[in-house]
Amino acid sequence: MSDWVKYVAFFGGAVAPAMLVALIGGFVVRRFAARLGLMDQPNERKVHTTPIPLGGGLAIWAGVVSTFAALNVTVLVLQSNPALVESAPALLAEHLGGLNERMLSLWGLVAGGTVLMLLGLYDDRRGLPWQLRLAIQLLVALAVVVFYPSARLTGFIEVTWFTCLLSSLWIVGLINSFNMLDNMDASSGGIAAISSTFLALFLVTSPAVAAQPQWFVAGFLLVLVGSLLGFLFHNRPPAKLFMGDAGAYLVGYWIAIGTSLSTYTTYHSASPHAILAPLFVMAVPLYDTITVLTIRLREGRSLYEADKSHFTHRLVDLGLTKGQSVLTAFLLTATCGLCALLLRRVGPGGAFVLALVVVCVLALINILETTARRKIRE
Repeated sequence: MSDWVKYVAFFGGAVAPAMLVALIGGFVVRRFAARLGLMDQPNERKVHTTPIPLGGGLAIWAGVVSTFAALNVTVLVLQSNPALVESAPALLAEHLGGLNERMLSLWGLVAGGTVLMLLGLYDDRRGLPWQLRLAIQLLVALAVVVFYPSARLTGFIEVTWFTCLLSSLWIVGLINSFNMLDNMDASSGGIAAISSTFLALFLVTSPAVAAQPQWFVAGFLLVLVGSLLGFLFHNRPPAKLFMGDAGAYLVGYWIAIGTSLSTYTTYHSASPHAILAPLFVMAVPLYDTITVLTIRLREGRSLYEADKSHFTHRLVDLGLTKGQSVLTAFLLTATCGLCALLLRRVGPGGAFVLALVVVCVLALINILETTARRKIRE
């Protein structure tokens, strides 16, 4: 099997089932959202003017869980019937043993995402104090990094307590970053799908340690991409379904775990700068979070007070339509993702130039946004 056929089969096999389940799940959630108390009512802080069903996170979760359940069943069947292995896809047959070993740990990670999805779902229905939400997010993150050492961001630092803390903060940070990004139709889901796709491409085209791609983690991310694509059918402007906190928590957690499980380089590698890949890919969510928190602090408001100071809102203030604002965010995410793909193909000087590209495009947007906000204040 040629490489391109292998890649197409892998991407399609990971994306298509999750997309189909999430697409169907979206219709189900839309039908029963009102009965479940999952309706997002418009107010002065929101851009929609009519009640919109929440609970898109349920559809995303269903796409992820059902796909891994199907994979688990397939692995068990093939393990118990060796004669069937020859008729299985070559890539699946090649990694059958490794998949079987990792299925239990995979379900542990799914359990962590499920807890966060349920937390967000309850918050969507009833509302929870931000302190409680943050505490549960942190507990789930700590549990993951303690029981799954491979899910820790090490940064070449051999201090266990520090790497556990760093990894937990990374997970909680991305959970809330994608929650903040969920402020316009298709915004959070689209950026998450683009980011996850570029991370998966990096992992299958840039082997970091072994002489083969990191298929398991790439598949882990691509299943989320499929679920997001199915959800985005319902969330595209004008949105008929929102992901809600249930979806945002799950998406942020899933991407954070995916970035933590990945190996980007080694200490003695010729390209240690490849460790910057997740920061490049996550540049837009991190930029939005940092700038929003800075604005709220400067204005003396609570960090958890919802408002219209987000990245996409500021682009609208600049004169863009909502659709153009979200598309700009997509293009910025893709630009940063392309820079990440090049990291292992350049030397230190090239990596420095790529980092400057990321910084410059974000700085350019910041300059334009700042001008628009200054005019509004005047």
